[in-house]
Amino acid sequence: MKAETFFSEAQNAEITRAIREVELQTSGEVAVMVVDRSDSYPESRILAGLLIGSLLALGIVDLLLDDSLWAFLPLAALFTLLSGWLIGHLPALQRFFISGARLEEMVREQALQGFYKKGLYKTRDATGVLFFISLFEHRVWVLADKGIYEKISQATLQTYAADIATGIKNGRAAEALCREIRGAGEVLARHFPVRADDTNELPDQVLHG
Repeated sequence: MKAETFFSEAQNAEITRAIREVELQTSGEVAVMVVDRSDSYPESRILAGLLIGSLLALGIVDLLLDDSLWAFLPLAALFTLLSGWLIGHLPALQRFFISGARLEEMVREQALQGFYKKGLYKTRDATGVLFFISLFEHRVWVLADKGIYEKISQATLQTYAADIATGIKNGRAAEALCREIRGAGEVLARHFPVRADDTNELPDQVLHG
């Protein structure tokens, strides 16, 4: 599952349409970013390699090599390297060796980096909102600029993220995203109504990291 192809062409168009609808009602600026993953998590490959490699080597030594320590050590090293490499190519298994807190931390950090890398902070009234989707982690983070946080809490924004994450799990990612963009837009419109001289300051198309 790659970020560039996660949404179909029609879904990308619907997301862009939802963003434009919202921005007609509010001076807040909405952006969507999808990335493949927020980190490579090298520690998970090391942990998985050590655990799986050692167990495989132990099994072979126990069954075939009379519990030889000298046979176990090189076999464990070999299987550790092979298992670690293999885990890196099996996302579902790799996630098993990463704590939920670690996944959450890296998605939050990557969302913040993306917010600044893409220049989403460059709005007149600091009213940018980023819907950030990280595919490997199956996590969504909604990040806002300081102008938004003066009126809307991070906890409120994360309710939209939770609903989008559920939509992704149910195979209805685009539908859930558009629904939550519009839901957030209603809140933004109450606190940040559109101005007469309002301009579109952020891209309406889905961004990729």
